[in-house]
Amino acid sequence: MPGPLEGVRVIEVSEVISGPLAVMVLADQGADVIKIEPPRYGEESRQLANFRDGMAALYLNCNQGKRSIGLNLKNEEGLALLYDLVRGADVFVQNWRPGAAARLKVSEDDLRAINPELIYATITGFGDDGPYADRRGYDPIFQALTGYVGAQLNPEVPIHDLVRNAVVDKATSYSLAQAITAALFARERGAPGQHVRVSMLDAGLAFFWPDGMLRHSLVGSDVANPVVPGERYQLMPTADGQIIIWAGTADQMRGSLRAVGRGDLADSPSQRGEKMIQDDNTALRAQAVSLGLARMTTAEAYEEMVAAQVPAAPVLSHQDVLIDPQIVHNGCIIEADHPVYGRYRRVRPSARFSRTIEETTQPSALYAEHSDEILDEMGMSAAERKRLREIGALT
Repeated sequence: MPGPLEGVRVIEVSEVISGPLAVMVLADQGADVIKIEPPRYGEESRQLANFRDGMAALYLNCNQGKRSIGLNLKNEEGLALLYDLVRGADVFVQNWRPGAAARLKVSEDDLRAINPELIYATITGFGDDGPYADRRGYDPIFQALTGYVGAQLNPEVPIHDLVRNAVVDKATSYSLAQAITAALFARERGAPGQHVRVSMLDAGLAFFWPDGMLRHSLVGSDVANPVVPGERYQLMPTADGQIIIWAGTADQMRGSLRAVGRGDLADSPSQRGEKMIQDDNTALRAQAVSLGLARMTTAEAYEEMVAAQVPAAPVLSHQDVLIDPQIVHNGCIIEADHPVYGRYRRVRPSARFSRTIEETTQPSALYAEHSDEILDEMGMSAAERKRLREIGALT
């Protein structure tokens, strides 16, 4: 059955993660996505690490379900081809620095003159204007500016650190994908085509804020801040490794004490209420759990915590993630063979629709793989395609 966005056509010129991942969400939900890539080598992520037989892993992971065409937008006839594609499109997506689209003659004004109902979607680093607008911005920079690095502090090793993946890029992607579908929905209800803007700075802060800025949400000197949940994100040492536990309620704390063999402390008269009040016994309970875990293997601790209904998990290696029983049961990871770039894995979309999906989207395209197919649909002859290639407008 077709996806919920069947019939929506997206033209994309974005690169690397923030824009491509946003558009891949739309492709996974049924949109027809045409990715326009620059001449010779295609978009930037095709040249990044983890590369085999014409496919880089980062490109693979952010571009499934799209069709690729190679156009030179600095060539007048290449630009004209983009304009032809925009005439029949619903959405245009770019993540260039402010001013770049205008220089290439694909700004909102340029494209809205061709297609007034277009949803024109852009990602910038810092915003369209302001003191940082012209700076180059990358995920670690936004992590530093929006609180992530400040929060990554292990009390045992008090050195700030980065989240070691592109968390702000991905927050931006999902923000933009949702905003595009909202703009399409508004258009269905009679609103005009509009410009959807997301800056990585704004998206990163919005994603961090709900729990990361609890101490700064209520304003005033009379606000009590006893515990911030993130401060309890701790790796607990075991005899042979580490484990994560989350004893967030009185019952869970009692369960964690029983799991490490301290039923005496869990069942003492002072611990039998519905709540465990922050008191002199708080440190004693935490120390008892810590000492108990240090005498157990990770496997033993995990088994006992689960039996005591305490949320717990071992620290899985990336290889172990691939074979975790629940991940396997959920069908989260898809493996397949591609005729050119061989065996590959990809993650299944997390949103599951009961009625309007699911056909697995096609794997990420080779560079310019669909140029001829797309131009055939536009009614262009083989002779004209050959001429455009000769003059460098088309790849």
